[in-house]
Amino acid sequence: MSKAFTKEADAVDEEDDVALPPLPAGGKNYLTPQGYAALRAELLHLLDVERPKVVETVSWAAKNGDRSENGDYLYGKKRLREIDRRIRFLTKRLDVAEVADPSLHHGSDQVFFGATVTYATAGGAERTVTIKGIDEADSLKGEVSWISPIARALLKAREGDEVLLRTPAGVETIEILRVEYPPPAR
Repeated sequence: MSKAFTKEADAVDEEDDVALPPLPAGGKNYLTPQGYAALRAELLHLLDVERPKVVETVSWAAKNGDRSENGDYLYGKKRLREIDRRIRFLTKRLDVAEVADPSLHHGSDQVFFGATVTYATAGGAERTVTIKGIDEADSLKGEVSWISPIARALLKAREGDEVLLRTPAGVETIEILRVEYPPPAR
């Protein structure tokens, strides 16, 4: 059977929602204003720059004849599917996004979304984490998702409080040393 009559992406489209980090019940996707802006900028870049470039390349490659052995064509089609999948993902996430500005809590000693929290473990080790949205948290920068176990333990607590953190190794007591928020924009 000719490849012209087969669908290349049968399984690819079905995988769309498999790789998505799950949203909690209620479907809200909390983001900081900076996180929302970054996701929106990525979406616009994909729509306005990346996708047109790849479409142009695929179109050019398709004109070169035999598509079954045309690397530019095959790679371009694959890249186009990846871009379209990312566009669908970003569109879905931005549609349910709830932008929460952490600077509204500037000066507060209670932990809410967007707080940078310094805490001490029972062993005396100090750690600092910033509570961010699911799609913007970067553990290498000390950012955790608001649905992570550490964030859930810290939320609504105040400086000086001791909270219980449930870990795979058991329950650990941690003390909140400092809560900080970014200053309001002027």
